[in-house]
Amino acid sequence: MMEELKVPTMAEMMASGQQPEFLFWVGCAGSFDDRAKKITKAFVRLLNRAGVSFAVLGTEESCNGDPAKRAGNEFLFQMQAMMNIQVLDGYGVKKIVTACPHCFNTLKNEYPELGGNYEVIHHTQLLKSLLDEKRLSIEGGQFRGKRITFHDPCYLGRANNVYEAPRELIQKLDAELVEMKRSRANGLCCGAGGAQMFKDAEPGNKEINIERTEEALGLEPTIIAAGCPFCNTMLTDGVKGKEKEADVKVMDVAELIANAQDL
Repeated sequence: MMEELKVPTMAEMMASGQQPEFLFWVGCAGSFDDRAKKITKAFVRLLNRAGVSFAVLGTEESCNGDPAKRAGNEFLFQMQAMMNIQVLDGYGVKKIVTACPHCFNTLKNEYPELGGNYEVIHHTQLLKSLLDEKRLSIEGGQFRGKRITFHDPCYLGRANNVYEAPRELIQKLDAELVEMKRSRANGLCCGAGGAQMFKDAEPGNKEINIERTEEALGLEPTIIAAGCPFCNTMLTDGVKGKEKEADVKVMDVAELIANAQDL
């Protein structure tokens, strides 16, 4: 039986005189992409289970501006950022958690110079601290002994040096974590960063996501774990391209934990 998702908005919280501990920044992918919505729901179930006080902006949330900035439209980025900062500050937001490394990197590192100062964490970091504090527990049963490889999202890993949190979560599942040759600081991009997600491929003889998927499949994993909705899309496309979707699943770390919890 699926627990009902409780997702209050900041406006509702404010109206009842409450201030949540975290603003959950859902992001464009987590809001509109059908595959990424499942990651959003899995993460919300975990937050509900752990009793974390959080809220979303709902219709008041706009794109953080990462795609505009990466594509070179600094003016549009600043307009989007200023609007978001106004909304966030209006609600007195201090801490933000997001399941998208692009949102994470932009809110954490690029909003301060426009006056938006928040403590921003990635969902894998929050899940790890919830487990450390015993607010969540994992029975690794269904993943025990399964081979899982983790693909480092560029904006989580190389841009922000977050390597351990997602790996520690996978190891808590009693799974066998197998590393690709190019991992951590030496990780290979899935091919979607820098606004590449939204444009056609450039001339060449192989797509980056195929190169990366081949590297992952070479380890014969049961699951390729990701911590980013863009990476998830690119790797899923790669696995389909190799006609391996019956054997290998691409899952977000939050989904692994939620599944282990039977949420």
